Amino acid sequence: MELFFCSNVAIYFYFMNRISYPLNFSFFSILVMLVSSPVFSGEAHGQISGAEAVEGFLYDLPDVRFEASDFQWDNVKGAWNLKVRQPLDHDHPEKGSFYQRVYLSHRSADLPVVMVTEGYSRGFNYPSELAEAMGANQIIVEHRYYGESVPDSMDYDYLNIRQAAHDLHRIRTMLTGLYSGPWVASGISKGGQTTLYYRYFFPEDVAVSVPYVAPINLSLEDERIYAFLKDVGTAKCRKQIEAIQQRILEDYDASLLRLKWHAKGAEYRFGYLTVDEAFEYAVLEYPFSFWQWGADCDEIPAAEESLEVILDHFLEVSGMGFFSDEGMTDYASHYYQCAVEFGYYGYEVEPFAEKLRALGQAGNPSAIFTPDHMDVQYDGGELAQAVYDWLESEGDEIIYINGALDTWSATAMPVNKKRDALYYFLEDQSHGTARIRNMSESQKREVRSTLERWLNLELTGTLAD
Repeated sequence: MELFFCSNVAIYFYFMNRISYPLNFSFFSILVMLVSSPVFSGEAHGQISGAEAVEGFLYDLPDVRFEASDFQWDNVKGAWNLKVRQPLDHDHPEKGSFYQRVYLSHRSADLPVVMVTEGYSRGFNYPSELAEAMGANQIIVEHRYYGESVPDSMDYDYLNIRQAAHDLHRIRTMLTGLYSGPWVASGISKGGQTTLYYRYFFPEDVAVSVPYVAPINLSLEDERIYAFLKDVGTAKCRKQIEAIQQRILEDYDASLLRLKWHAKGAEYRFGYLTVDEAFEYAVLEYPFSFWQWGADCDEIPAAEESLEVILDHFLEVSGMGFFSDEGMTDYASHYYQCAVEFGYYGYEVEPFAEKLRALGQAGNPSAIFTPDHMDVQYDGGELAQAVYDWLESEGDEIIYINGALDTWSATAMPVNKKRDALYYFLEDQSHGTARIRNMSESQKREVRSTLERWLNLELTGTLAD
């Protein structure tokens, strides 16, 4: 079947090199008809949905394994699960390699391509909002050192922003010949950070970048988070949030006992942190999570309610699972990246210092938990600041989508009217809801017209409806 993807000339010489002379007229006539037929000339690819042409292209790629997927999506003519062999170190391929998980969803070779830059693991294919909005092909790339995209030995020296950007660039280069339409990069949260860092390292790879809820943290303890938490929402709501924290710590022993039983029922294990430390971290995390995920101020119970009511609410918003051993394992690579390059946040303990027992009063504890408590050297925010400055001075053709309630909007790129870019801080939206689908109609029209201007084409997806 590989013959379907050969050129006419190649087919001609394939046969001519395998027949003996004299060549009779009938055989030569058949050969001419075969070579000129639409199947062999490639004209029939559209008639058979293009899937065979894509598989032929993938088959010829070095360092790529693939299998067809049964993933179904509107107007998608074929989907494949890929494993792309990547160098651990793109500057020194001889140091080893790993296979990176990629999902390809194909509509048409002449449509745009949305490359989804995941920040974590990605165990399945899915229709991204942007690809649906544009009517585009889609390529999802799992981040190195997450999920199945891991080397045999977890040598964290090769987990850095630059190497991850080179992974994306290599995949972009590999698949360039498959699509004639423009490329767009997009990701959510840490995936949105990846989108921006990729654009910084390879600004010509994509025509447009669309990061969702993507922070650019400038220090290990970015104090813009503290300023945000002191100003977001109403003063009444912020007081209610602190009152819940104070009530739980006032009833320290009873709260901890109940939460221990909850953790036991959930089969959480605590070895990285003690149960007492995890409990206190969870209490300090409560306001961050409350605003990040858009909890409802009207559903905060009064501090005078029963402890059972208080803790039921607390578990819906924060809880201890994030600080269990499972949480530490799931986010080990993430914490390493934050400690080395990304930066992160901490917890202000001053209002609660006298009530904390496990964490003590020696400064604000960090929300970073490096793998196996390893000591790592922070780059001082050098790369993050360089990217921030580049985006401020040269970051055009970017759509920033943030939620005004989301804690991570505190460290999002600020509005810069000098750039040809769109900045959204969507009212009443959070980390999980700041999406194009939740924009006003006028905002959706602005996104559509701007994308069409930048890409020099008309969108065919949901934004065109």
